[in-house]
Amino acid sequence: MKPKILIIDDEENIRFGFEMILADQGYDVMTAIDYDSALKIISDKELDLIISDIILGSHSGIDFLHEIKTRKLHCPVIMITGEPNIQTSTDAVRLGAFDYIPKPIRKETLLRITSHGLQHKKLLDTKIQMEEDNLRIRHNMEAIFRSLKDGVVTVDKALRVIEANEAVKDLCRFPVKDITGKNFGEIQTRCSRSCINVLKKTLKTQKTINEFRIECRHPDKPGQIVLLTGSPLRHNDIKSLGAVLVVRDITRLTNLERELKERNQFHRIIGKSHRMQKIYALLENLSDTDSTVLITGKTGTGKELIADAIHHNSTRKGKPFVKVNCSALSENLLESELFGHVKGAFTGAVKNREGRFQMADQGTLFLDEIGDVSPLIQLKLLRVIQEKEIERVGDSTPMKIDVRVIAATNCNLKEKIKTGAFREDLYYRIKVVDIPVPSLSERREDIPLLINHFLGIFNTRFKKQINGLSNEVVTAFMNYPWPGNIRELEHTMEHGFVLCQGQTMLFDHLPVEIKEYSGTQKPVCSGKKSVNKDDILNALEKAYWNKSQAARLLGIGRRTIYRKIKEYKILDPTK
Repeated sequence: MKPKILIIDDEENIRFGFEMILADQGYDVMTAIDYDSALKIISDKELDLIISDIILGSHSGIDFLHEIKTRKLHCPVIMITGEPNIQTSTDAVRLGAFDYIPKPIRKETLLRITSHGLQHKKLLDTKIQMEEDNLRIRHNMEAIFRSLKDGVVTVDKALRVIEANEAVKDLCRFPVKDITGKNFGEIQTRCSRSCINVLKKTLKTQKTINEFRIECRHPDKPGQIVLLTGSPLRHNDIKSLGAVLVVRDITRLTNLERELKERNQFHRIIGKSHRMQKIYALLENLSDTDSTVLITGKTGTGKELIADAIHHNSTRKGKPFVKVNCSALSENLLESELFGHVKGAFTGAVKNREGRFQMADQGTLFLDEIGDVSPLIQLKLLRVIQEKEIERVGDSTPMKIDVRVIAATNCNLKEKIKTGAFREDLYYRIKVVDIPVPSLSERREDIPLLINHFLGIFNTRFKKQINGLSNEVVTAFMNYPWPGNIRELEHTMEHGFVLCQGQTMLFDHLPVEIKEYSGTQKPVCSGKKSVNKDDILNALEKAYWNKSQAARLLGIGRRTIYRKIKEYKILDPTK
C-alpha cells in the first residue's frame, strides 16, 4: 500500500510542486488549501505523513498541530515556513511536530524529510503494536502459557520452581529442566538476579508487582532490558499457592522509545539541552553531504568531537579521519605537514614524505585552530579546496585528492578578516555550513549528564567506586562559569577522583579556583528546581534504585529525593 501524504499550503505552486515530486516517488499525495479542508481530509483518511505550512489563512499550523494532538493521531507532521522564528519553532516542537523546515525547500531536502518522516511513522506503528501485544498477553497469560514468548516461572511458597516455559531458556540462559524443583533463589546465574527480589516481595506481600524494568547484565545477553511482573498464585482467590514471574524482553521497544524521545547523546557528544538538540539535527542533515564545515566555539567546548561525529556519520566513515592542529606548527613545518614534500625540497628532507591531505584521501581532514595559519598557508588551502589538488613542497606536479575539509577555530574570523589577518574568500569556502558550539555556561542543564559520563570513565580508569557528588559539589558545578568549558569540567572531575577516597566526591576534593569562586558567589542554580513523580521514578530506574545516584542524575540533594519519595509514596520493588 502506498504511503498517504497530505500537503497543506495556500500557495498553489508549492502544493503542485510537492505533489509532483512526491507522486513521482510512488506516494499517494493529497493536498489542502487551508485549515478547514485539511480537517476534512484527516477526518476521512488515515495518513502516514503531513507537511503543513505555518500560515493557514485565519488559522495556523500550530492550530492544526493542536487538532492532531487532540485527536490522538499517530501521524508525523512536518512544519514548513517562509518566516521562521523561535516562538513558532518552539511551539511546533512542544506540540509534537516531527520537523520544522524553512522555505524555500529543495527537492533533495523534501525527499529526505519525507523519507525520515515515514520511517518515524513506521517506528510509531511498531511501538503501538508492541504495546497492544503486551497488554493482550498480560490479560491472557494463563491461557497461552505454553506458547508465550515471554518467560514464565511459577514457584511455590518456599520459592521452589514448579514450572517454567521454554522462553526462560532464551531469556535467562539456563535450561528449564535444570531449575525445576530447585529453590529459585539458590540457582546459580550470571545475571543481576533482580528477578529474585521481585518474587520474594510478591510472596511476602501477596500483591502484584507490575512491570518492573531491569537490565539483566548477563554476559551472553549484553544490553538486554526486561519487564518483570510478579503475581501471587491463589486457590479460589484465598489460599496462597506461590507466585508467578513473567519476564518480557523489551530491548527492542526500549531502543524504539529511545529513538522517539529527546536524545541525550549523539555519537560521543553528551547533552540534552535545546542548543545540543539543534546541533544533533544539523549533524544528521550533514550525514549525506560533502560540504565543508566550520566549527566555532571557545576552547574546551568539544569541537573535535563534533568533527569526529560528522565524519563517522557520513559516507566517508570507513575512510581516514586525519587531524591537524594548525597552531602547533610553524609555517614551513605546517606546509610540509599538510601537503607533503619531496626528497631535497629543503635541508633535512632526506626522503619523500606524504602530507596529511594525501593521508586523508577519500576521507576527512580536520583542520583545528585554522584561524592561526599564515597568509601563505591560507592561500594554499584555498587553492586545494577549490581545485581538489595539491602540490608537495619542492614539486610542481599537481596531485588530485578527494578530501572533505572540516575546520575549527576559537577565534572570531570576521574580526581577523577586518584586520587583514584572514582571507575572506577562504572564510566563505570553509564556512559552507557553520556550527557554533555553545560554551558550558550556556548549556548548564547538560552538566549532570556530563558528570555522570565522567564518573563512569574515571571509575574505570582509577578502579574506584565513587557513586556520586555531594549536593554542595553539584551546586558549585552549576554555579561556576567554566571558562575552560567541558575540558575544565573533565579535569575537575579527575582532580576530585585523585583526592576522593570514599564513595561520594565532596567539596574539599575540588580545585582551589572552584572552591574560592563558590565562596564568593550566591547560588544561582542548583540543578533541577522541581521534579515530579515521573522524574523521580525514571531516575530511580536508571540508577537501579540507588537513591544517591538518582539524586545526582536529577541535580537535587539526597534529602530532597528522600522527601520526594515519601511525598509521592514511591515503593522500592527491590526490597
